[in-house]
Amino acid sequence: MDPAPDARVTLDPENWDEFRALAHQMIDDTVDYLQNVRNRPAWRPMPAEVRDSFRGSVPQEGMGAAAAYADFKERILPYPNGNIHPRFWGWVQGTGTPLGMMAEMLAAAMNPHMAGFNQAPALVEQQVVRWVAELMGYPENSSGVLVAGGTIANILGLAVARHAKCGFDVRQDGLQGSGNHAKLLVYGSTETHNWVFKGLEFMGLGRAAFRSVPVNPDYEIDLAALRKMLERDKAAGHLPICIIGSAGTVNTGATDNLESLAEIAREHNTWFHVDGAFGAWARISGRLKSLVAGLERSDSIGLDLHKWIYLPFECACVLVRDADLHQAAFASTASYLAVADRGVMAGGIPFANLGLDLTRGFKALKVWMAFKVHGIAHIARVIEQNVGDVQYLVERIRQTEELELLAPVPLNIACFRYVRAGQTDEVLNRLNQEILLRVQEQGIAIPSGTTLNGKFAIRVANTNHRTRREDFDALLEAVTRLGREV
Repeated sequence: MDPAPDARVTLDPENWDEFRALAHQMIDDTVDYLQNVRNRPAWRPMPAEVRDSFRGSVPQEGMGAAAAYADFKERILPYPNGNIHPRFWGWVQGTGTPLGMMAEMLAAAMNPHMAGFNQAPALVEQQVVRWVAELMGYPENSSGVLVAGGTIANILGLAVARHAKCGFDVRQDGLQGSGNHAKLLVYGSTETHNWVFKGLEFMGLGRAAFRSVPVNPDYEIDLAALRKMLERDKAAGHLPICIIGSAGTVNTGATDNLESLAEIAREHNTWFHVDGAFGAWARISGRLKSLVAGLERSDSIGLDLHKWIYLPFECACVLVRDADLHQAAFASTASYLAVADRGVMAGGIPFANLGLDLTRGFKALKVWMAFKVHGIAHIARVIEQNVGDVQYLVERIRQTEELELLAPVPLNIACFRYVRAGQTDEVLNRLNQEILLRVQEQGIAIPSGTTLNGKFAIRVANTNHRTRREDFDALLEAVTRLGREV
């Protein structure tokens, strides 16, 4: 028998009206927080007493929703990393949108299990994947799935490449099978993102399986060097299984010659994967599309929607041209997941067969709503605006005697430094590192740093829909002022 009614417990509110009032307050506060983001510092250091307050033991009894929310507003909300701020250009991070925030709330309220199942949310994700494939120039019958981020999207693409090109049953036998197979190799430029090393380690191939190809002065993969590596390795009995092209490298925004990489991959019967984490989205712009020509000829693509589509974290996508190969690389069966002709399991759990995750959240709703509400043409104009604003920054740098541009700027990333006559690179490196930290710590702006040819660079990666040109003016004023002070 059930316990007496007053002895039962639940996690729903005891008083729905009180919860409704608090929920409305949360929404009002959050909209104010987003609307007024420009009025706050780009970043603020966390006081020691606030940091120490997170070391307490797990609460045994609850404090109630209102008290917990007040705690959130006092100790958490004021201390983010700053990526929603108009002057955040660090690394390549998304800024999110108010609409995306509400879509996240709607998705969380439904809380569907996105392995698949016979439900509308599954149809939303299938439609979103078809839309992304269409935008990338992939055929209608290609395959894809939404994942947490670019790292896992790219690793899944690499895993399909291994399955398709290794020449043995890697799913059954693994890399320790009885067969004496050739050494499997993967190729990419020295500018390839760090995900490739994580992926090779995770898949048991190891870092030694990566062939790091030099780049040209524009930080694009050296095609002649790649051809020589491929020929040398094949002559030694090794098996090239994948060539990775970058559409927008993380350091400088360079894009490899994807058309040529597609041809080389075809010549060598090698999988061609494109890391399009953010740069692939240049394809939706008529003005920028030519920069990523050849993207549509790849066998797989990994790309983020929480970067240059400005959506809240997490949302990325892996696309695979050959749907059968995609499924063959991951599909698995179990009696408790058997497909039915009717009911909730009608149609099965297709998304679970396209990657590692069984349990997945409803990421697709925020994409679906963004595309529906804004339209691709409007989003493309924001991307073009980001690129145009960085070109404005570049011109300001070139016009300022104390500043030096350190790399070409083909897209939306600019790397520069403060210079002082007569100083060595070693001194300038320390100087620019200090300038960067002070710019951040004073809450002026959040660029990041990198090193190019031994020179430390202040790096601006603009995937921010809130940035105005006056924000770049403020950055350069701060860099030159601090350069003189330090």
